[in-house]
Amino acid sequence: MKFDHEMIVCIVNAGFSEAVMDAAKEFGARGGTVISARGTAAKEAETIFKITIQPEKEMVIILVPSAIRNDILHALYRSVGLKTPGQGIAFSLPVDSAIGLTQEPPKKDVK
Repeated sequence: MKFDHEMIVCIVNAGFSEAVMDAAKEFGARGGTVISARGTAAKEAETIFKITIQPEKEMVIILVPSAIRNDILHALYRSVGLKTPGQGIAFSLPVDSAIGLTQEPPKKDVK
């Protein structure tokens, strides 16, 4: 059986991880992992791109079915891309296998 998923990594200024997840969930992502990080290219970016880079970053890692990868990447570009306050970049990597995933979305409690 082929495992048809991608890992999306989105790196944004600190405080924008929720915006990343909001954009990704619009197109079917179910959750992600946020890792605090620090950027290193502040001086180079100011010189080359004429933008100020905030050194404190958040990395959001999201595992999604390959079929929705492009929609999510485009949503991230629109909502937290380099020309937004989030100044984010995003990329995807193929995933060959994983454990701990369920095929069915979680069931909602019926009250």
